[in-house]
Amino acid sequence: MRRLALILTLCALPLPVAAHKVIASVFPSGTAIEGEIGFSNGAMAPDLTVQVYGPDGALLGETVTDAEGFFLYTPTAPVAHTFRADLGAGHVADTTMPAEEVAALLGVAPAAAPPSAPPQTAAPGAGLSAADRAEIARIVRDEMRPLRREIAAYREKNDLQTILGGLGYILGLFGLAFYIAARRKLNG
Repeated sequence: MRRLALILTLCALPLPVAAHKVIASVFPSGTAIEGEIGFSNGAMAPDLTVQVYGPDGALLGETVTDAEGFFLYTPTAPVAHTFRADLGAGHVADTTMPAEEVAALLGVAPAAAPPSAPPQTAAPGAGLSAADRAEIARIVRDEMRPLRREIAAYREKNDLQTILGGLGYILGLFGLAFYIAARRKLNG
């Protein structure tokens, strides 16, 4: 009878859920802002409208993700840009690029530049044409995309909550084994 009760109890326990988090990140890409939107399980968000907001909440513009969940947006003002997209089922992507990074993209000096900054020398690749720089930027972007996805997947798999949950299961199983052993010793 006890075994039947134990089996029924174990069958009634909830099964683990394959939850996933929204991945949303932005980074400089030449004179544009490139970003990606998707889920931590590797599913990206294709053909998704991404709205771009300024620090005052005003809509600055919109863009659309490509088939791999990536988008490009060209800023026009050196202000913080917040990118939001609704992925459905309560999932909302929300990420911000600070005003300093946007100002650097636009070639505008930041508002509070440090006075003791050393003079700038020629930038690497200054002798390249605009087309060559754009091609190099595209190649680097394409090579970095899989690495970003792998890092996000690794973070999702190996977070502290997962580790603590595994330890909890182990301790719970030992506790159950000790309880059953103690009951057998008392009864028999």
